[in-house]
Amino acid sequence: MRIRNYRPADLQTLYKIDQVCFPPGIAYPKSELMRFITERNSRTWVAESGDDIIGFLIASLEAEDTAHIVTIDVVASSRRKGVGKALMGAAEDWAREQRATVLYLETAEGNIAAQRFYRARGYLKVEKVVGYYSNGAAAWVMAKRLHDDS
Repeated sequence: MRIRNYRPADLQTLYKIDQVCFPPGIAYPKSELMRFITERNSRTWVAESGDDIIGFLIASLEAEDTAHIVTIDVVASSRRKGVGKALMGAAEDWAREQRATVLYLETAEGNIAAQRFYRARGYLKVEKVVGYYSNGAAAWVMAKRLHDDS
């Protein structure tokens, strides 16, 4: 597996992965996914195994000291194999390089596996947002303080 930067030719594959990884109302429409990827202060990493894209992560710098993980998607057959960890590591390193001191994300209230994954990386639940997703599901905002030694 390797992590690389996004290429415009990746968009259709990333869109398909997002549609499979998340239910309707949580998965992004293609236009919104493209908007997140192309925002001036955002960065997208792609995980590949051979010629196949097996995951991706979009992050954005929102303020002088705050970065946001917009989405992290890993295909089911590649989960629990270090893909998410590698993508999160790339995003956390980038956020530090941008001088962010906090990195946060939202995860569905019912996605216990994701919450455990983020908690193991040092993220803490900071706020529950009722009706966050367009399908009405609630989300947890989870955040991590970034330090040079973490």
